[in-house]
Amino acid sequence: MVAIGARNVRFRGGRKLEARSCWASCVLAAIALVGALGHRSLVRAQQPEPSGLAAAAAIEQAMIDAIASAEKSVVSIARVRRNEADPMNPEPGSSDFVPNEFATGVIVDPKGLIVTNAHVLGKEDYESSEFFVTTIDRKTYPAIVKAPAQVKGSDPRMDLAVLQIPATNLTPIKFGQAKELRKGQIVIALGNPYAIARDGQCSASWGIISNLGRKLGPEPPDSPTGAKPTLHHFGTLIQTDAKLNLGTSGGPLINLRGEMVGLTTSLAALAGYEQAAGYAIPVDDTFLRVLEALKAGREVEFGFLGIAPVDFSWIKVLEGNEGAIVNSVVPGTPADRAGLRRGDVVVAVDGETVRDMDGLMLLVGRLPVESQVRLTVLRDGQLENLTAELAKFPVRGHKVVTAPSPSWRGARIDYVTALLDGLQRPAFGYSEGGVVIVDVEPDSPAARAGLERNVLITHVGGTRIDTPREFRRAVEGREGAVDLRLWRSPEDRPTCRVEPGADAPS
Repeated sequence: MVAIGARNVRFRGGRKLEARSCWASCVLAAIALVGALGHRSLVRAQQPEPSGLAAAAAIEQAMIDAIASAEKSVVSIARVRRNEADPMNPEPGSSDFVPNEFATGVIVDPKGLIVTNAHVLGKEDYESSEFFVTTIDRKTYPAIVKAPAQVKGSDPRMDLAVLQIPATNLTPIKFGQAKELRKGQIVIALGNPYAIARDGQCSASWGIISNLGRKLGPEPPDSPTGAKPTLHHFGTLIQTDAKLNLGTSGGPLINLRGEMVGLTTSLAALAGYEQAAGYAIPVDDTFLRVLEALKAGREVEFGFLGIAPVDFSWIKVLEGNEGAIVNSVVPGTPADRAGLRRGDVVVAVDGETVRDMDGLMLLVGRLPVESQVRLTVLRDGQLENLTAELAKFPVRGHKVVTAPSPSWRGARIDYVTALLDGLQRPAFGYSEGGVVIVDVEPDSPAARAGLERNVLITHVGGTRIDTPREFRRAVEGREGAVDLRLWRSPEDRPTCRVEPGADAPS
């Protein structure tokens, strides 16, 4: 290239010498570059590539260091059903104690907070059980449902629960980011398989990330209305080939830096039959949001749009169609207020592509209540953008909430949509909007005013309300009597006056 450039130089009078100087400079620069490259090659030749054994030893040391860093935050969990207790089995904490129900947990706060899977607690009968947690220093603590040690919070939709034990100065796990994971990345699972780690000394297995965004297996046949009970049925899970036997539920999946990138779950495994694939709930923004709520004992809330989506037929899919078809819209819900119609095709949520109805349910369902979402909709061959403010998804299953939202003068209110598929379905049309009364404290100002559960509040004074946030804003700072317009039926829309109470928050 330099020679060609030199032959193309044109000399004119006094500039001939200048051109020759330029040519000489280019030659010297080329020689210097060749010399530098040769020096680097020589250095590289003097430092041979590490041998296979040395590379394996480096990976081995990284795994040893990662386990040593994370195992201080891993605990074993034993569940004892008192009505089925074996009198011949030693008490928990004894070296001879062998639990018949066991799992794993991860320390997330130095003051005794442990995260695990919600299914570890069992279903409605968990209150007849006691949970015992053993830490790495071989100390066993009770995590009994009754205070002071308790189940701090549990959410069936994310399959997460937080236990509290009477311990301090524990070592919480370090969190990584699941969004940075890639297929083929080495990961390590720590847990309590078959109660082997009941002394607090967790067991380790390792493998790679096999896949991401996987769906939990088919929903249980006894699931209400056939609906998918968790977010993980829509495609959230990390898949790994690390061995996850029974008892590893609730353990950390860590990277080579010792950071937890997932919480293992064995929901897909049945007693006596383990699948080759293991799964973990990813540590992402949704996981961290839910965890913070459970640590505080608050109810976990998820966004709700208010449509029944369906997929394209397989013929349309083969033709390249993507998106979720709106089959119906529930009146009075965010979808209705945003202008969604039957037959619309939702193709994106906040700019993220929707490929099918499960993708839509996941993108909307993992967002918090009152999120503003931008929906890209295909309607009559044209793309339109609609904006909706999400209401509250009706979570099925048993929740543990130890720090419920505060009541107003003895009445606790919620989104109407929270009862759409609840066990106590109110007999009213959701198109009325408003908020619903979900609990009334005895002998409170609300009870004395005649407020009852499953009754709508549509107005505070003359102000129309449609969300709990609007209700709180409307009653905030009011010290005297407050008039509420109720809705019991189309013919029964009374006005109720709630007086302040000395013993009730205003």
